[in-house]
Amino acid sequence: MQLINRKNVLIVHAHPERTSVTHQLSDIASEVLKAQGHEVLHSDLYGMGWKAVFDDQDFPQRVNQDRLSFIEESGNAFSNGWQTPDVVEEQRKILAANAVILIFPLWWYSMPAIMKGWVDRVWAFGLAYGYRGAGNTYRYGEGGFAGKRALLGVSVGGSAQDYSPRGINGPLEQLLFPITHGTLFFPGMQVLPTFAVYGTAGLEAKGMAEATMAWRSRVERLFEDEPIAFRSQNGGDYPDRHVLADHVAPNQTGLTAHIADVS
Repeated sequence: MQLINRKNVLIVHAHPERTSVTHQLSDIASEVLKAQGHEVLHSDLYGMGWKAVFDDQDFPQRVNQDRLSFIEESGNAFSNGWQTPDVVEEQRKILAANAVILIFPLWWYSMPAIMKGWVDRVWAFGLAYGYRGAGNTYRYGEGGFAGKRALLGVSVGGSAQDYSPRGINGPLEQLLFPITHGTLFFPGMQVLPTFAVYGTAGLEAKGMAEATMAWRSRVERLFEDEPIAFRSQNGGDYPDRHVLADHVAPNQTGLTAHIADVS
């Protein structure tokens, strides 16, 4: 397999069981990317014993001792070099990466708490939000992570039909909208369509082999596939940076209105 441009990729995964589908997806992604000649960094959150709770321990040098303001303390810690070493290391990884792959099991319709805690602590004010000290000027398509790609690899216990457009659980992409559009697109990442393995609670060898083949193909195209066409804040669709213009998707409301129709 010929490499066009060498890239750095950060794989963040969260599952305590080494034989889980999550771990297998992580290993496969690493193998594929290294075969292409890319540099791969890992954050195995359970293996690292990552501190999931975002609290006052994240701010060894508090500015305001009377009241804990996460925005204020996060901004001061980030700008003054007062962050804890584990957070600094994860920020170093993500800033060095051209792409980030988050791999996790779908637990209660979202990522595990340990991965949410990774985001809470690493997405500092001044980096992932409040970029350049300009409030909400640089968000949804711009920000500290602009230019990076992102991909979710999700293992789902339930069947695919439960997550189909009219399925009882709701479409997976809509369930994950807070992650794809919020966590990742908000600070500027280009987010690829989610890859999911369904029915993992009873997945047999044939099903895993099929999933492995599909996952390999998706990872191989990490820097080629088109991202989800989320509407950027500063691209003209949101004149006041808050609400869609009347002429944009006039008959749509809700989550899908914020994805452009590129057909």
